[in-house]
Amino acid sequence: MTEIRLLLVDDHPVVRRGLRGYLELEADFTVVGEAGDGEEALRAIAEHRPDVVLLDLKMPGLDGQGVLDRLTATGDAPRILVLTSATDAERVPSAITAGAAGFVYKDIDPDALANAIRTVYAGQMLLAPIALRGLMSGNVSASSAPSLTPRESQVLGLIAKGQTNRQIARALGVSEKTVKTHVTNLLRRIGAADRTQAALWAVRHGIG
Repeated sequence: MTEIRLLLVDDHPVVRRGLRGYLELEADFTVVGEAGDGEEALRAIAEHRPDVVLLDLKMPGLDGQGVLDRLTATGDAPRILVLTSATDAERVPSAITAGAAGFVYKDIDPDALANAIRTVYAGQMLLAPIALRGLMSGNVSASSAPSLTPRESQVLGLIAKGQTNRQIARALGVSEKTVKTHVTNLLRRIGAADRTQAALWAVRHGIG
């Protein structure tokens, strides 16, 4: 069983304690550290090198968005699962654009949270329904849709579902090299810098 190393970032100790108490019951989770603000979170990430960070957005000083922005600038970030209140749906676009792999709310069922962590650890994106609506109505830039080939549309739809090149190759019955070529072409065609931006673009244009 793969061990998933977690860092808990929230300014409320009772929230961190509750999360730790539940998550450490899962055989594949290890909580390697906690942080109560953004600066502490950045130090803890550098020290512990977690696989997944559960990140609150509203914190004193450097907030969760600030943490995401700093990590994006370094280019060496763990997978980030934003765990915050449902009133923060308007923050979804900027958080996802800054590199968050998922966005769920603190009233999430514990088992669903555990599955969300495993999902983002596996390289997929995950958005709670309210967060998805926030994304669709947000300010993530989206140009007019260029013309994609049917195969590029298929590949983009699978990227939006969080699949890797290997998984896409198996689904389409082609080689990974062919998938990589399609990914390179479609990223250039839609003006996306990476797979996360491509997934966002796909959601905004109803692909996937």
